[in-house]
Amino acid sequence: MPDRLYFSCWVKDRRTQPVLHQYQKMLELFPLSKLAKRGPVLRVYALEHTEPPLCELEFPVAPDMGAIVDAAREFMLADCACEIDAAWDLWDYEGEWKLAPVQVMLACYGPEFDNEVGDHLRIEFGPDARFLPSAGVEGSLRMGESNLKSLLRLTGELESGLEVERRQLWSESGANFADVLKQAVGAYHVN
Repeated sequence: MPDRLYFSCWVKDRRTQPVLHQYQKMLELFPLSKLAKRGPVLRVYALEHTEPPLCELEFPVAPDMGAIVDAAREFMLADCACEIDAAWDLWDYEGEWKLAPVQVMLACYGPEFDNEVGDHLRIEFGPDARFLPSAGVEGSLRMGESNLKSLLRLTGELESGLEVERRQLWSESGANFADVLKQAVGAYHVN
């Protein structure tokens, strides 16, 4: 059963403005989809996700990330979070393999926002199955490998481009993604 995959960062300077600065760097490093038909949507929440958004703005395809962060900055306080629903291009299987925009969520959490993990920056990549081979689906080993390379390239760029204390690639279930990957690839008898 697919598990949701996340990448979290804990910023060295936890004050709201420095966290937003690191968020802008993260957004500038993130490879937004060139195939998406709609642009990213910014939502800013106060206190917790159960509250209605303080702000919801849709941006054009290929937006200026500085403009998105400037819009968020107007609402972002220590007890707020901003999330951007966007897409990036990965191999996707729907009867056949094709490069397609897949949904991703890019988040920034203020230091006082009710956040279950306590991270400051987070990317929700969606189902981990996008990065794993799937038995019975022709080409899934190669396409999963390509998607995994995109994921690893991005996390490497974020690690070197951001000022963070620590970072973590994790799954919703708590399963170790490296072990899940090893097991999935092992089914193909590949070393």
